Amino acid sequence: MNSTLILNIFRFIALLALQVAVFNNINFLGYINPLPYILFIILYPVNGNRAGLLLASFCLGLVMDMFGNSGGVHTTACLILAYARPSIFRFAFGISYEYQTVKIADKLSPERFTFLLIAILIHHFTLFFLEIFRFNFFWEILLRTLLATVFTLVLSIITLYLIKPSKR
Repeated sequence: MNSTLILNIFRFIALLALQVAVFNNINFLGYINPLPYILFIILYPVNGNRAGLLLASFCLGLVMDMFGNSGGVHTTACLILAYARPSIFRFAFGISYEYQTVKIADKLSPERFTFLLIAILIHHFTLFFLEIFRFNFFWEILLRTLLATVFTLVLSIITLYLIKPSKR
């Protein structure tokens, strides 16, 4: 086994355990619930196996649905994010995505911030839309999406800097 596979397995287990044990118990004002487990999908290697990403995203969402008793909404949101990930890369990074020179965990740049923001927005909007599943509650879906996105984005950026501190 190579080091990338071991790192991805460790990241999968660690983010899932943190989400289930810590972050699922945070529910600020009834709207803000951080979901940093999606960092696994975001940090998956750019040149990694696409089918492997889709399978891992399915497993990630399935485990989250089993622990949260949520009926498949996490699985669907994770699969949509994994499927849309190359398009988000192309939008945020442009030509450098084609040459696979992108490292998300490096220093935060406008391109990396854009990628994180769009990926988290897509996941959260899908999740909350499927959770509520009524057009009557569009503003509530939007409010929950925006608040949870901000909290998850801040938490994700902090986590990225804790994982890979800057070299001096």
